[in-house]
Amino acid sequence: MLARDDRTTSIDWVARAAALVPTIEAAADRIEAERRIVPEVVAALLDGGAAHIVAFNQVIETIAAADASTAWCLAQQVASTQAAGYLDAKIAREIFSAPGGAVAWGPPSGAKAVATDGGYTVNGRWRFASGSEHCPWLGGHCAVFEGDGKQRLDGHGRPVMRTMLFCKERAMFHDIWHVIGLRGTASNGYEVRDLFVPELYTYWRDNPPDRRDAYALFNIPLLTLYGMGFSGVALGLARASLTAFMKLAETKKPSATHGAPIALRDNPVVQGRVAKATGRLQSARTYLTDRLGLFWDAAIANRTPTLEERAQLRVAITGAIEQSRRVVDFAYHAAGADAIFNGSPFERRFRDMHTVTAQGQAHLSNFEGAGQALFGSEPAQRL
Repeated sequence: MLARDDRTTSIDWVARAAALVPTIEAAADRIEAERRIVPEVVAALLDGGAAHIVAFNQVIETIAAADASTAWCLAQQVASTQAAGYLDAKIAREIFSAPGGAVAWGPPSGAKAVATDGGYTVNGRWRFASGSEHCPWLGGHCAVFEGDGKQRLDGHGRPVMRTMLFCKERAMFHDIWHVIGLRGTASNGYEVRDLFVPELYTYWRDNPPDRRDAYALFNIPLLTLYGMGFSGVALGLARASLTAFMKLAETKKPSATHGAPIALRDNPVVQGRVAKATGRLQSARTYLTDRLGLFWDAAIANRTPTLEERAQLRVAITGAIEQSRRVVDFAYHAAGADAIFNGSPFERRFRDMHTVTAQGQAHLSNFEGAGQALFGSEPAQRL
C-alpha cells in the first residue's frame, strides 16, 4: 500500500478496507485456530498502491477492528516495503512486484554476515517474523564481520548492520509462537546456516548510502513506520471493544440490591466511564492523526523533521497504544462475566491488546526519550 504508484494516491483506501471487514471477521476464528492469516484473507489484501501515512494508519485501524492479527501483519508487511527504496530497482521488483510479494523478518539472535566475494555468508537465528506463513521472502538483520573474523565498524566505532533478503525456502523455521494474543501472526523463529546472500540482496534501513529512490516514503524511518501501523492496531482494538460494550450495555441488567435491575446503559457510573473512554480514544486518535499529517508534510518537502516533531510523534504513537489499552481494559472489566468466555467480543481483543503492548512501540520508556527531546536534548534511544 505504501509502494510507489502515484496513480493510486486518490483511492479511498479506508473505504476499501471497510469493504473487507466482513470477509476478515468471518475468518477470524480460523486465523486464531490455525495461527496464520488464512489464504482468502491474504488474497483479499494483495491489491495495493500509494497512500498518505494517515490513510495507512486508518486502514490498519479498520482491519484491526475485524481481526488484530491480520492488521498486525498488514502493518508489518506494508512498512517493510520501505526496503524497496534501498534496493536496486530490479531486485525490488523481484521481491515486491510478484503476486503475494512481501517480506517477514524479526530481531536477530547472534546473527552474523561474513563478507565474502560478491556478498555475505550468513549464519544466525531470528525471532518474531510476523506474517512468515504467507510471505515468500525473509529478511535477516545481521552484524557484519570481515573475512578475518573482525567485526566491521562504521566511522563512529559502531557495529555495521545489514539486512539479508532471501527466499523463505532457504530458512529453517522454529514453531515458537505459542502466545496469549495475536496468535494469527505466525511470528515464528527461523534460522539459516552458511547461506550465501549476494550483495544486491542486502541493505540497511534508513542508511543514506543505500538509498536509491527519492520518493517521500523513504524519508520516514522504518521503525517509525512500524509505530504508525501498530498504533492503528491498538486503536482498532479499542474502538471495537468499546462498541461491543456499548451494544452489550443496551440489554445487560446486572442484579440489583434494591429495586428492579436497570440496563447498564442507564447506570450513571457506566455512562460516565463510557464518556471518559470515548474521550481517551478520540483524543488519542486526533493527536496521532495531527502528528502523522505534519510528519508526512515534512517527508513530502524532503525536510528532516525537527527534534520536537519527532518527539511529539513518538508521544502520539505510544500514547495512542497506551490509551487504547485503557479503553480495552475498561470494556473487558465493565462487561463482567460476559467478557471471559471464548468467542465473546472481548476476550480475544483483551489478549491481543496486551500482546500489542509487549512490543517496543508501546514501551512506556518511549515517553522518557520523547521528554528528553522536548527539553531539547537528543535522546539516547531512537525516536
